[in-house]
Amino acid sequence: MLTFLPISATFVANNDKETPIPDRTAIVTYKSVPAGELSELGADTRFVYNEGWTETIACALPATQRDHYYRNGLIPFFEHLGPEGWLRGRQARAGGTAVQDDFGLLLNYGADCIGAVGILEPDGSRLIAPAEPNVIEEAAALPGRTLSGVQKKLLAFRGEKGFEPCIRASDPATHIAKFNREDLPTLVQNEDLSLELGREILGDAEITKAKPAVLAGIEGLALLVERFDRVDDEKLRLEDFAQILGKPRGREFDGKYHSSYEEAATVITRFSARARIDLARYFRLVVFNLVLGNADAHLKNFSLLETSEGLRLSPAYDLINTLVYPDYERTAALEIGNAKRAFDTLDRALLEALGAAIGLPAPEIKRSLDTLAKGFSGAKTLEFSARIQPDDFRIAYREIIRGNAGRIFA
Repeated sequence: MLTFLPISATFVANNDKETPIPDRTAIVTYKSVPAGELSELGADTRFVYNEGWTETIACALPATQRDHYYRNGLIPFFEHLGPEGWLRGRQARAGGTAVQDDFGLLLNYGADCIGAVGILEPDGSRLIAPAEPNVIEEAAALPGRTLSGVQKKLLAFRGEKGFEPCIRASDPATHIAKFNREDLPTLVQNEDLSLELGREILGDAEITKAKPAVLAGIEGLALLVERFDRVDDEKLRLEDFAQILGKPRGREFDGKYHSSYEEAATVITRFSARARIDLARYFRLVVFNLVLGNADAHLKNFSLLETSEGLRLSPAYDLINTLVYPDYERTAALEIGNAKRAFDTLDRALLEALGAAIGLPAPEIKRSLDTLAKGFSGAKTLEFSARIQPDDFRIAYREIIRGNAGRIFA
């Protein structure tokens, strides 16, 4: 039986008779239209919908409650719009803000975020960044645009020279370019292979579209991921589960790990327009990640996307076999059955219990596990050329998956 958590419990109406003067304010836009005002009140923040606005912009910010107040930090929904890691450092430096200043980063770069919500200065302006010394720095510091996530990434589009980084506000940001790290030189190939495996086993429609390519003016291979939160010039509402559950990001950006796959499923039950179908899709995606060896399948790797039916579970993204890299955790990103689980302890009984806990009937659980087992056992994506070298990362990649599959589907 599912237990619904009080997702908006940390958001309370500010009924104080006297409202303090805000330190900083911002215009919050929804699909480029002003929807409300975000204010910084000392250590607290407040979001208030504009008079006459009736459409909810986020699951954790229902429009039926006009005033949302959050103590000791930036409201998590907005906090998770900001960048992490590599991009955060470059945008903080270019915009002259502290690395931990979420509000300041969004004022400078939040006009065009992932999804439909944007952040503007009170006068409707955005940062004009100083010129950067090279293309990659210029693209990272593009005024008014930002990306969430830790990996080195930039916005890109298909231009006359092939794929190009977005370096002008007018450039159409149709793709996200993700790059290898110096310490992980196979990251792009790993994710490309994992996405292809996902398409084969889960279906094309379940996985985001992506392809390896080189960006003009930038050395090295990138993975060009097609954005599904944009249809031509239309911004689609897209919220990750950390935003919906109102999880603070944490100083070390570890808030996205402070949950369970059972709690994450309550997002679907409460907000999906086709909850029964999306719960089954979510269960198969979680199991796929566990067999894949993805120890980084955290709350921000699951999202609800605006569709003609309403909010639905989005296509899968950020699929990667992290276990091939020795420095990654050897436990699943989120709890299962009230505990963090090491990958070598995962088995069919545990996942059957997970399926039951999120509300799936036993026949659906069995059908999903059996279908996945068949898909992994016959996966052509894992059939590599006989000429593959013994030190090729794909050898270890395949063995990890086969080991996980043999244990989980036994």
